[in-house]
Amino acid sequence: MSDLYVAAGGGGDPLGTLIAARTVSAVPDPALVATYAWERPEVDPTHGPLGEEHFTGLVRDAGGAPAFAAATRARRPAGSTLPALARDLPARLLLLDPSQGLHALAGQIAAMAAMAAASGGRIRIVDIGGDILTHGDEPGLCSPFGDALTLAACHLTGLPTTVHVAGPGLDGEIDERSLLGRLTGSRPLTPGAAAVSAAARALAWHPSEASALWAAAVLGARGRVRSVGHTLELTEASPGLYPLPLAEAVGHNPVARALIDERPATLQEAADLSHRLTGIHGLAPEHARTPPPDRPAGGIAFLDPETALKAVHEAADGAGHVTLRFAARTLGLAWTDIPALRGLLGCDTPLLRLP
Repeated sequence: MSDLYVAAGGGGDPLGTLIAARTVSAVPDPALVATYAWERPEVDPTHGPLGEEHFTGLVRDAGGAPAFAAATRARRPAGSTLPALARDLPARLLLLDPSQGLHALAGQIAAMAAMAAASGGRIRIVDIGGDILTHGDEPGLCSPFGDALTLAACHLTGLPTTVHVAGPGLDGEIDERSLLGRLTGSRPLTPGAAAVSAAARALAWHPSEASALWAAAVLGARGRVRSVGHTLELTEASPGLYPLPLAEAVGHNPVARALIDERPATLQEAADLSHRLTGIHGLAPEHARTPPPDRPAGGIAFLDPETALKAVHEAADGAGHVTLRFAARTLGLAWTDIPALRGLLGCDTPLLRLP
């Protein structure tokens, strides 16, 4: 018997969710992690959340839920890092498909939780950065919909649920100070190096920034960090994993409350609701964002280490660390060049430390 962990926002959240699972529970069994297949445009140019029909090679878990395997592939033109995460993380990754609407999503989560434990188990939502506690009006807010949908769906299951905020502020959407004010009374857990080590293989290549920032903070990194789109500060609060009751998280999130009250029948209606409350459409931003230029992998072969490091240092604008995604983008590389870039620059930590 075990808990079901839900990676609140998709993308790179399964990495941080595994670290959280290793922190919350000492059970050595692979964590059961449910996640959206909803990734950045450079990974998935189709932008929206992917469903079962977008993959080949999904396998069925004991309860019938679709799960990722190393041999799973996204059907082109869609793309996904989840098959490779299934290969490199000691976790069972289950696909959440929100395309059929809120009630169907709640049913998926309930069935997965029942599969995890005969009694129905406990659901543990993990959000890296903390925008799951949005009030809907923060100036840096850009992607509140997926998290709100997760909160509402978990509420509708009726199962005991805890929300865990990892690394407050590290997704660059809500500042750390505001989030800590919303987490008053939450006694944080602090992951150890062993929890990060469990995700090390995936952290070595995945373009996730929030999970990498949290992992680096756990390992002791502090100070100013440059990521794609944000300059952030790693502080003594950054390594924390802050638990709070589901009802408290829903109380902060106006989109989640409205989803619960209005019960929209389709994903599009749910996204329209998000737009009405926050000015941010749950689906349109994914289509509106322009991905970076399509650069073939392998450009790193023409780089000199000293010249590359100097260019990254200049672009970092005084920050002591940068994410590997930022470094790759600065050097005109594809995210798939991250492992080679690590080798070129001699980096074996979640962030690149600058001299």
